[in-house]
Amino acid sequence: MPRYILRAFVTGIVAIAIVPSESIAADIVPNFNITANCKAELAGGSSIGETLDSCINDERQAKDQLTQAWGTYSTTDKNACIKETSMDGKPSYVELQTCLEMAIESNARHGSKK
Repeated sequence: MPRYILRAFVTGIVAIAIVPSESIAADIVPNFNITANCKAELAGGSSIGETLDSCINDERQAKDQLTQAWGTYSTTDKNACIKETSMDGKPSYVELQTCLEMAIESNARHGSKK
């Protein structure tokens, strides 16, 4: 193997090892199990009047909207909101979207930047 290829390979491995896994995770919309999470939410009784179908539809709509806007959110906000909305073991795209919207509003009020 030529030296320049080996050097590029090693440099790439080092670069990957240096980049925090959180920033890599925040580069894409997380993959939540919508059906399982909706079933768990409904079983817990926290969604009075909601059906499984309406929960799934709300989650899918929120995921689609998040996918379109994902690049506009800061990595810091994405990481914080992913962590927050996953704490109870039932991560939700609706909760993630709400968290990110609140972070944008908070950042705007406090003059924070991306």
